[in-house]
Amino acid sequence: MKNQLLALPERKFAIPSYCTANELVIEALFEQGKYLNQPILIEGTANQINQFGGYTGMKPSDFRDYIFAIADRVKFPRDKIILGGDHMGPLVWSNLPENEAMKNSLELVKLCILAGFKKIHLDTSMKLADDEELSDDIIAERGATLLEECEKTYQEMLKSNPDEMRPVYIIGSEVPIPGGSQEEEDGVQVTRAKDFETTINTYKRKFLEHGISERWQDVIGVVVQPGVEFGDKDIHFYDRAKARELCASLKKFPGLTFEGHSTDYQPAERLREMVQDGVAILKVGPALTFALRQGLFALSMIERELVSEDRRANFIETLEKVMLENPANWIKHYHGSEHDKFIARKYSYSDRCRYYFSLPEIKSAINKLFANIDSVEIPAGMLRQFMPRQYFKVRDGIIQMKAADLVKDCVNEVADDYNYAVKI
Repeated sequence: MKNQLLALPERKFAIPSYCTANELVIEALFEQGKYLNQPILIEGTANQINQFGGYTGMKPSDFRDYIFAIADRVKFPRDKIILGGDHMGPLVWSNLPENEAMKNSLELVKLCILAGFKKIHLDTSMKLADDEELSDDIIAERGATLLEECEKTYQEMLKSNPDEMRPVYIIGSEVPIPGGSQEEEDGVQVTRAKDFETTINTYKRKFLEHGISERWQDVIGVVVQPGVEFGDKDIHFYDRAKARELCASLKKFPGLTFEGHSTDYQPAERLREMVQDGVAILKVGPALTFALRQGLFALSMIERELVSEDRRANFIETLEKVMLENPANWIKHYHGSEHDKFIARKYSYSDRCRYYFSLPEIKSAINKLFANIDSVEIPAGMLRQFMPRQYFKVRDGIIQMKAADLVKDCVNEVADDYNYAVKI
């Protein structure tokens, strides 16, 4: 069966790629997708989900079941879900020698294919423990090896299901580690057209050497750096003039598109320009949970006004407490004075607090906050004060004055920008 993403190189449509495991965010995306009658691409990274559980505790099949359970709950059709694996390769095992790291990587991509992931980003761009150098040749050799394993697994699946949809692949990785830059940067270097073309030609040669040249048709895109990035405090906005040479080089390779990572916080018009210039797959993650956190903070401010102190969920204070007790997910990302770190834990674009939302203490605080908000009558003027955009939607009957609906609308405002960008 033909993968619907194979339409992308023909430029029939572009698509946002939502890289998140947050339940409320995914629920919001599916509800919006149902309303708009459009497919939703959800991706998990190799550090989120792998055969050892990743930081979510989920293997690829667990992640699939988790996503499907949310979809079933909101009645979003499973056949409109595209599951993707991001940075699939030795990312998590770069401290190991090649033999061990690649053995783990092969098992990971195999499990992704078996779990029904239909978009695989083959990322072998990181040095391994015994690498003296990391050349384009080595990267492509390892990438071709991973694709061979994917194809072998897919062929086995066809024996029991002749209608099994074929997976498609993304190569390349001119981006920082997943989740945004750890350091503030003076500027972001756009991928040179020459380097992009070298990546393509090297991969094609390796496919030929591996005897899988016919599988090049399944490669639909290349990750490049079009000049967008975000860090703790700063956003590097897309400048199409700086990316002009790179985007022009794409025309030499019919059937390919660009995949842009770290597109979070870009204005809708910049996202649209990226799509027009050939970046047909727009990956976003932290901006979604940043918006979720923003909504939860707004509800917390309303709670302070309307709920007695002894009944409050105190979500903001609980989040801070849990992050201080478990600093591993933010301490390498946030720098400066203790006050700087205090501010960053709440408001950084890197949004490291997203790693804590699945913890029982945080989930309990969110549930209590929602229950408290839904138990009181919010004056219209107060909603307008703390959630002005949601106020107008409540006023006009677009959304209900329910805690979960108000917060999920904050998430969908981010998705709205991506939906606008890809409809060209």
